Amino acid sequence: MSNLPGDSALVLFSGGQDSTTCLAYALARFARVETIGFDYGQRHVVELGQRAVLRARLAEMSPAWRSRLGDDHTVAIPALGEISQTALTRETEIAFSASGLPNTFVPGRNILFLTFAAALAYRRGIATLVGGMCETDYSGYPDCRDATIRATETALSLGMDRAFTILTPLMWLDKAATWRLAEELGGEILTRLIVEETHTCYLGERGKRFDWGYGCGVCPACQLRAAGWEKFSREKAGG
Repeated sequence: MSNLPGDSALVLFSGGQDSTTCLAYALARFARVETIGFDYGQRHVVELGQRAVLRARLAEMSPAWRSRLGDDHTVAIPALGEISQTALTRETEIAFSASGLPNTFVPGRNILFLTFAAALAYRRGIATLVGGMCETDYSGYPDCRDATIRATETALSLGMDRAFTILTPLMWLDKAATWRLAEELGGEILTRLIVEETHTCYLGERGKRFDWGYGCGVCPACQLRAAGWEKFSREKAGG
């Protein structure tokens, strides 16, 4: 574990379960951690409202984390929502194509996010980006796959003439393992914080509370989160 004074990271922080776990991961490993969020016209824009709450609560969990947590940045990318025409950016029923890919897929989203993050990191003197992309237990988005992330890492490093590293600590974890990682990083305090304050539901629903948190309970994001919580809870109970 590295805690050198010069170590810094920029976390792609949406306010969801995965990115909150990644922020805790970065706070445990880097001397300075900044965050970046994106407003692209997503239906679940409520997630952005949770970011400040989560940052404050994470800082309260540890004096070390408080000292390491740096600036927050938000970037508006309305053009992405305007051109994507997906169920994540339009009031459209969520459905699956013949290939199995849900119509919540926003083409190029993670590639664009990483590009903006790297541009900011370049200016801030940060060489490490941290994202919650995962291809083990996910909705099938091609820009969440490790091959995409590694190719983007290479392109950004070449295009900015600076060696960037993109860390994806959840890449090979299922959702139950993501819950376990959160518990390892911050104990039950962190897992309860994720349950109560993060937002993952694609429909932006925060009126209904489940054991795993708030959401509609039926969209792909809610289903993945619920299944992961059930497996995590069963494993904790020794079942």
